[in-house]
Formats: sequence, structure tokens, C-alpha cells
Amino acid sequence: MLSKPERVAFILQRLQALYPETPIPLDHKDPFTLLIAVLLSAQCTDERVNQVTPALFALADTPAAMAQLAVEQIRDIIRPCGLSPQKSRAIKRLSEILMDEHGGEVPVDMEALERLPGVGHKTASVVMSQAFGVPAFPVDTHIHRLAQRWGLSSGKSVAQTERDLKRLFPREHWNRLHLQIIYYGREFCSARGCDGRVCEICTTCYPERKHPKRTRKA
Repeated sequence: MLSKPERVAFILQRLQALYPETPIPLDHKDPFTLLIAVLLSAQCTDERVNQVTPALFALADTPAAMAQLAVEQIRDIIRPCGLSPQKSRAIKRLSEILMDEHGGEVPVDMEALERLPGVGHKTASVVMSQAFGVPAFPVDTHIHRLAQRWGLSSGKSVAQTERDLKRLFPREHWNRLHLQIIYYGREFCSARGCDGRVCEICTTCYPERKHPKRTRKA
């Protein structure tokens, strides 16, 4: 078994080799459209979000235009993403708040983002890191699970996993690493594709692991 510093070094090296480029999987053109796309991605695949957002952004791709839409108009378009009643209300209300309190701009401020309807810490972290380049380490359920399989966090909570990953990895790697882990998980270490004993990173970090790694849910 590798030591934790050895695991961190190997994971960094391997992910950089596999994914030197890290395009954002959600289609967008600016911070506002990214914010909406990330909000829609809750309990929904990125692929489905990318199928839905062109129609929504054709109607409204700015806070000013989105605030003018009826909640029902938004809901009808985003219905395939799931949770459409809550998401449609959040999208309209946050657009109104951006107009009323932020001059029609997405704020470059974590606390201000987290105060917007439908925007939790993870969504705010994605916007800060991917729209504005501010170092952040968004942790979704998949990253939470992989951090446990790779011995990087105990998995007591998503918040704890985020703190552990930020402590282990250099700040300048956070934004890219968030996406690299997502890409790797989807390709090699998915919930059904690996149980901690299958993929290259799992088997390199824990070559003697005999039993499936039981992970805590977020």
C-alpha cells in the first residue's frame, strides 16, 4: 500500500497524464449561463442538461431576460432535468436578485452566490472555479466516493471531504483536479464499474485490497 503522500503524488501525476485538458462538461458562454447549467445539473446528467439549455438560453441567456420569463415557461423547458418546479422558481428568483442587487452580473463572491435561490456550496464553488478562475474544490457525490476509495478522506461528509482534498492537494491544482477526478470516475471508477479493486488508481494505491471498499454516502 502506498503512503498517503505517495497516493497524492501518483493521483496527481496519473490524472494529469490522462486529462491534460479539462473542458467544462456543461455547455455555457458566460458566468450566468454556467450558473444556470450547474443549478440544473443537480440530480441530472450533464448530457441531459446540455440537451435542455439551448432552448432555455434561446429565450433568455441574461439575468434581465430570464427575470422576465414566467416560472411556467422555464418549467416547461427544463422539465426533463427533474425537480423542475423548484428549479424553475429558483432560476427566475435568482435572476431577479442578480438584477436588483448585483447590477445584472453574477457576483465573484462565494457567500453572495450561496445566498442565491437554488445555489448551494457546490454550485457556488463550480462557478467560482470555472467561471472566474478562483481556486475552489467542488465536491459532488462521485468525488466524495472516490476520495474514500483512494484513501484521501474518511467520507464523514462532503464538507469534510472538501477540506481533506484542499489540505492534500496544492491550491494551484484544485480547479483542474476537480474536473480530472470527475472524468476519471466516469471512465474508470464509476459506482458500478469499480468497487475499489478494479481501476488503475485503486489498484495502485491499494494493491493488497481484498474486499470491496465500502464508502459512506454524502
